[in-house]
Amino acid sequence: MSFGVVVVGAGYWGPNLIRNFMASDEWELRGVCDANVDRARAVVGKYSTVPVTGSFDEVIADPAVDAVAIATPASTHFPLAKAALEAGKHVLIEKPIAASEEEAEILVAMADERGLTLMCDHTFCYTPAVTKIREIIASGELGDIQYIDSVRINLGLIQHDIDVVWDLAPHDLSILDAILPVNNRPTAVSALGADPVGAGQACVAYLSLPLAGGGIAHIHVNWLSPVKIRTMVIGGSRRMLVWDDMSTTQRISLYDKGVELSESMDSEQRSQTLISYRTGEMVAPALQEREALRSMVTEFANAIKEKRPPLTDGRAGLRVVQTLNAATKSLKNNGSLITLEGQ
Repeated sequence: MSFGVVVVGAGYWGPNLIRNFMASDEWELRGVCDANVDRARAVVGKYSTVPVTGSFDEVIADPAVDAVAIATPASTHFPLAKAALEAGKHVLIEKPIAASEEEAEILVAMADERGLTLMCDHTFCYTPAVTKIREIIASGELGDIQYIDSVRINLGLIQHDIDVVWDLAPHDLSILDAILPVNNRPTAVSALGADPVGAGQACVAYLSLPLAGGGIAHIHVNWLSPVKIRTMVIGGSRRMLVWDDMSTTQRISLYDKGVELSESMDSEQRSQTLISYRTGEMVAPALQEREALRSMVTEFANAIKEKRPPLTDGRAGLRVVQTLNAATKSLKNNGSLITLEGQ
């Protein structure tokens, strides 16, 4: 059984969705919708039989369309998704799920009321590396999570409508949401940013997020770096993990290293005792290579078939937007700690 889907938006991200839906056995690409019909035709190819339209109303009125995948500017996500849900369609939305927390809450409630699948395209959560990291943390191999350091920097395209936090941090926040157990998610956020080039919004930012289990996560996002770095270091009480997304040969390294303290000592004794360090072997877990978007469209179909929430469901998208909103408040208040409600 396959589902009919229409991709809405043929700009930057839409072509990637189109390619993966076309290659999937679970989906039948029923069309591409874009206000610029010529652009949509160019994306599908002049010899393709995939229909192209400039009318979203036409898309959601078609009974052969089971789902829509929205890859349009963030400001349009809410009205398009709302109309699709009202028409009884399952919805996949490019990040962020909506431009505000209130809009995201409405979409989640609408999908729940209608028994429809609402999914956010948090693509990194479906990479082989993040899938493996999620498995390792769930297995308890790292022990208690003590800290997470994430760096996502490059000499990137400076946006005019959003700052670097809304542009880059959704990737890291969605990854944290996917890999951390429910009882160890962030409880608050503090954010500091700077605009050294006068772009009108923060081009460099640092987010600190206390975790419910007592650890802390830190995210560095930057449009002004001379080099591109995509790394995450996860420190656990048993082992430590390093993910280097730019590496082509060894993306994940698992270290048997840590700090050893006698459990019998009280806090006063520990402060007067030399710390010992455990230094064991390093292993590089094998990764099953598969394109993240292919895994994502498969998860979308399976969630619909099995009538269950997908890994990056509407609530995951809502949590990311809630954290982004809190980070924005913190930026405006010189890095004050903003509590995350309902996480």
